Order: sequence, then C-alpha cells, then structure tokens
Amino acid sequence: MISVSNKLRVVGSTALICAMLTACNGDDGESGPAGPAGAQGPAGEQGAPGAQGPVGEPAPVNKPLDLRIIHMNDHHSHLEAASFDFDTSGLELAADVDEVEVSYGGFPRMVTLANTLASQRQNVVKIHSGDAITGTLFYTLFGGEADARMMNRVCFDIFALGNHEFDDGDSGLANFLRELNASACETPTLAANVVPADDSPIKDLIKPYVVKEYQGVKVGFVGIDIAGKTKNSSNPDADTQFLDELTTSQTMIDELVADGVNKIVLVTHYQYQNDIAMAAKLSGVDVIVGGDSHTLLGSSDLASLGFNTTGEYPTRVTDKDGNPVCIVQAWEYSHVMGSLDVTFDADGVVQNCDGVPYLPVGGNFTYEVEIEGDDITKTLEQVDSTKVRQALTAVNEVVLAPEDMTTKLILSGYQSAVETLKQQVIGTVAEDLCLERIPGQGRSVACDTSDTFERGSDISNVVAKAFLTVTKTADIAIQNGGGVRVDVEQGDLSIANAFNVLPFSNTLVELEMTGAEIKTVLEEAIVYTRNPDGSTGAFPYASGLRWNLDETQAEGSRFSNIEINSRLMGTWQAIDPAATYRVVTNSFIASGRDGYLTFGAVKARGDFVDTFTEYAQGLVDYVKLLGKTSTPLTKVPVEEYSTQLFIDIDGCNHSTLAGCER
Repeated sequence: MISVSNKLRVVGSTALICAMLTACNGDDGESGPAGPAGAQGPAGEQGAPGAQGPVGEPAPVNKPLDLRIIHMNDHHSHLEAASFDFDTSGLELAADVDEVEVSYGGFPRMVTLANTLASQRQNVVKIHSGDAITGTLFYTLFGGEADARMMNRVCFDIFALGNHEFDDGDSGLANFLRELNASACETPTLAANVVPADDSPIKDLIKPYVVKEYQGVKVGFVGIDIAGKTKNSSNPDADTQFLDELTTSQTMIDELVADGVNKIVLVTHYQYQNDIAMAAKLSGVDVIVGGDSHTLLGSSDLASLGFNTTGEYPTRVTDKDGNPVCIVQAWEYSHVMGSLDVTFDADGVVQNCDGVPYLPVGGNFTYEVEIEGDDITKTLEQVDSTKVRQALTAVNEVVLAPEDMTTKLILSGYQSAVETLKQQVIGTVAEDLCLERIPGQGRSVACDTSDTFERGSDISNVVAKAFLTVTKTADIAIQNGGGVRVDVEQGDLSIANAFNVLPFSNTLVELEMTGAEIKTVLEEAIVYTRNPDGSTGAFPYASGLRWNLDETQAEGSRFSNIEINSRLMGTWQAIDPAATYRVVTNSFIASGRDGYLTFGAVKARGDFVDTFTEYAQGLVDYVKLLGKTSTPLTKVPVEEYSTQLFIDIDGCNHSTLAGCER
C-alpha cells in the first residue's frame, strides 16, 4: 500500500472482507429514529429519535472531530470496469502507438480503493447517495441482487434512496433492500422525506436519519430523496408520499440539534444545483453528499482525459446563517469514488473540508495494431506502461487501483449469465445512432454535440418508429427521451444492446386521444423538461408525428406545424384537434409520469389497451423484422424526425443558428 503525501498514487491490493474490517461501519455506535421515515409528517411528531444512547448514559460531550467521508452515487447497476482512450503521442513510447485503452472504475476496483481510503483515517463513513439499481442487464437479469452483493463488498455505512430505487414499485425496492442487508454488512437506508403507507413493504426498511458516534462525538446523517422526480418519473406505490426536500431537511436538522447533535450531514439524491440552492436556505447543515445529477466535480485536469467537470470538489458554500457548507458528488456508473476530509470544531462548524474524487485505473494498457489486415490487441511492455502510469497519475484525481480478487470472483458469476445473453446477435447497425434528450444537450458518448444539435436524438426516433411498427394498429408513437439510455454504435446489435437502450420494465400501451390532447401532452412534456423539479428526460420524441418547437413562446403555444402521417404509410397532414388518433407509448409515461399528465387522464378514463409487450422486446422485434429483408438499422429519414425545427429556451434556432452563441 503506497501513498505519497495526501495524493494517493497506488492503493493496496489486499482483499479485505467487510466483516473482518476493524470498523466495518466506520463508527463506534449507531442510533436512529424508531419507525418509518417521516411517518408522522409534521416537525417534532416523528417518534422517539433514540439518539441518547442507553438509559442513564450521559450524552457525549461535543468536541472537535476529523471525519473522512468516502462516497459514491448513481452507479445504476454498472458493476464492471469501463475504459477510455488515452493520448500517448507525446510520451515517446517504444511501441509505435499514439493511443492506449485505459480500464477504470468498476466495483472490484472500488472495493480496493474504499478499503485503502478507510485504512488511512480513524473516523470514516462510507456513503452511497442513491440510484444504485436499474440501467444494465445486471439489473434486468438479477433484480438488484448483483448490485447488493457488490455494495456489500464496499460495506456502505449509509444508503440514501434515489428515484430509480422505486422503478419496480415499493415491493421491488423492498426486495433490493433485503438483499442489501442479507450479509454481515448492515447498511441503513435513509429517506427522511419518504413516507410509506402502513401496508408498504418498505415501511420498516427505511429511516429518516441515523446518528453515529466517532470517539464519543455524535454526527447525524439525514437522507433526502428528490420528491417530484420520484413521484412522476418512477413507480412508487400510490400511497407512498414524498415530502418537500427543504422543509424536511430543516425539520430533521432541528430535531438532531435538539438532541445535542451539532455535526450534520445531508445525504441527498437531489441534484447538485438543488443542493447548492438548498444549502443557502438551511440552518445547521455542514456537509451535503449528493447524487441524481451525475455531476463530475474536480480539477480541470480531468478534461485532458476527456472528462469535463462541472465544479470544484468540494464545492464550498454557506448556509442561511453564513456558516460553511461543503457539497460533494461522485459522478456516475462506479467510475469515481469521492474522499472528503472534514474538520469540525466543538460547536459543529466546519473549519476545513478538502478531498479528491478518485478515478481508479488499472495498470496495464492495451492498443490495437493491424497485422496482415487483422486488428490485434496488444499490451504495452513494462517500460512503456510505467510512462503511461506516470502521465495518468499526474492528473490529481487519477489513482492506480488493482481489482479486489474476491469481488471480481463474485462479479464473474453474474457476468457469465450476462455474457450468454450478450452473444445473441439480432441484427446490424449501419451507422452510429446518437443518444440525446434536448437537441444539442451533449449527452451522447459516441457522437459530438453537433451531431444532435438540430433535431436531437437519433436512437430515440428509431425507438419510437420501432414501437409504431410492431404494434400494427397505432397511428403514431411517442417516447420520452429519458427512457432511452445509451447510444447505439455501428456494428452488430444484440439483445443485450437493445435492453441497454431500453432497460426499464415497461410495456407498450395504446391510447385513444384527440389531436387536441396530443398537442397538450407535448406541451406538458416541455413544461416538465424545464421544471427544476422535473427531468430533461421528459423531452418528447415520436414517429408518425412531427412538429416545430419554439421554447421562447408561452406555454400552450410552443408547438406549431404539428403534422401526422399515420403509420408512416401516407402523407403528412396537419393534426386535426377534433380527430381521434391511436398513440402507442411506454407504460411509464402512459400513466402520467414524467409530466405526461394528459396521457394519465386518457388512461384513467379507460381509453387504452396494454399490449403487455415489454418495450425493449418491441425494439428487438423491430430489428429482427428488418433482418428478414437483410435491412440494417439506420437513422430515420430526415422528414421523419419528430423535431423538425427547434428554437431553444435561450432563443437559439438550432437549424439556422440565428440567436446562437456557439
């Protein structure tokens, strides 16, 4: 185990089983409120907090404390390592290569990194800030079991609920939480603003907060989930309530302070900018460990690796009373693990906070060479590898971390089943199909922003066309941009690829709607897209339906020139507000989620049919249908893109570039 000053360069390779750690949960004790999170609602009525310890034991004296917070968020069932290309043209390598592939992240590396970071300090807490599940075939096949086993290898002390934890309802979440606590590594789940119904299976599985003691000093940890997004963009049970984030946070802080706890950490799944705004309105918060916005914080040096940061790590702000608040987040997909060192004074005021969001990489590097017309993968020799390692770790956030072998072995059992599914090729893709939400937003990994600037996502339009094709009776299809999750690159397309594109458990639903209702639902989608409590994933895509969109116009007038070409079998005609059309969409937004309220109203009045076809299967069937005529999957024709003209909220015309600053 090697460290250089405060900058970790190489972390230990010894696999430490969680139950064998000196302080698996990083504290000397834990207490928390009795009963479900926030079950009584109003401040001060939430049941005995239980923070005073055993009867007759005096409350610990407040004194200064140094605390290390190790944290992750939004891994979304991404359990394996990823890779990026690193420019080696200036390193004078012996190998004739200008670029090598670098493996980074993944839970086997995260376990090694977490163990090393924890071993360097006496007072440590390990936190996961939500959205652990849904997003890859590991969740599709194993329903959270694989995620739980990987998380237990890190042995998190705290897990805060995210919106996607509710994708399979309260019962699905309950199954995951039971898996999470099936080992010796107990991880309390926090969500102060989530109020389950009395008969909800999660009623006894979540807490509003826990109080931990470090050398006799109490620290309170409060969980906050993003309320509006979870209610409208996930599938919690109808009776599960979500309270206001700000009000609940202050209520919990006040309750903790009344119990003599003056060092308080909010563990939020609430988005980086929301955390900043909330901190300014709170009294008594010291640290916010966040998630949901997939925000990469850190130095500008990360840009040299192709990773663009949003802000400083930590982001230092002040609360309502002018006291320091330190805010952190750790990007996404088990790519980064944050390590934040906080110094509190006896009064609980932060005196200093500093740290690094570590991006762990492997020490071996591969590159491609062409030999007799074939691409061959080779590994750099040791001397060249040393030069690459030195160049990589010159970036403050990059650290070499070998994979924990026990974790890797456990993961390999799940990988075998996933790999079997991945091998089933169902078709070919003729060109890269870019992912996007709002045109030009820049979410695509495979494509440049310029590729999606004018009309938005390629793959989302293709998905909508697939739904329209396989349902046979629909006139048009509508799909929310956030329901489509990844680019599709040129080459073979497998079942696994299709399920990665559409990873959620939705079915195809057909709705009978008037033209006026279709226009209304499009307007609603844009309102939700731009709502701070909404999601850019609400941005609409369609097939057999196209429009001009001007976001500078008033609500109700943003969409114009709306045209329909039923099943793409005729000509484009102006939508008739009084006519009835059959719309196929996914069951999620068909229920009024993601701001598609009119869809929910249509379904509620009974004008719908659930086909019970899983929406990812719809894409699979479409690709197979194309394969019968040896037709590859391609972008839809330009005239079929749903967004024909887009003027964004800042007045930029994405077709003519008028009003744009680019």
